Amino acid sequence: MSRINCERCLRPQNHCLCPLIPSLASRTRIVLLQHPSEVRHALNTARLAALGLRNAELRVGEVFDDLPELIATPGYRVAVLFPAEQAQVLEPYSNGQDSRPWLLVVPDGTWRKARKLLHLNPLLAELPRVSLATVQPSRYRLRKAPEPGALSTLEAVVQALNVLEAPEVFDGLLKPFDALIEGQIAAMGSETYTRNHVR
Repeated sequence: MSRINCERCLRPQNHCLCPLIPSLASRTRIVLLQHPSEVRHALNTARLAALGLRNAELRVGEVFDDLPELIATPGYRVAVLFPAEQAQVLEPYSNGQDSRPWLLVVPDGTWRKARKLLHLNPLLAELPRVSLATVQPSRYRLRKAPEPGALSTLEAVVQALNVLEAPEVFDGLLKPFDALIEGQIAAMGSETYTRNHVR
């Protein structure tokens, strides 16, 4: 017998996260491009970001033919939130000369799949990159980060918004994420979690 999932958060109905998902306004526009393999992932943090932010949009695919229309938003500076040697470090809006808000395109997938999205979408690869000056440690305690400073998509979005829109704080977006992690730890049992994940 298959489990019935919530149509909004895609979680099993008895583990629905919707009551924990906020509805936050932001100056920054977030466009999440999700690799199809992430849609049914247990965490699916890009979906949590899209549901929790009013000025966000989630698209699923590998090739985004409508990308020019997606990023053609008057009044915004456009960049990809993804590490690169030439990436511009994000600063609070209050610090800068340019008062226009950012439209941040955020590829969602494993590092390999996120890079594939950049490769398959030449316009995406041509956009400037932005990154965080300081990365707070990930709250995803269930697996070792593939690279130093690696974050889930949701964590990266929250940290970017916390920098850009300070003193506003977007940590409320992490409530459903934390609940997911705690639920997975509870499901595996504290002994198994301690043995396999706590150093």
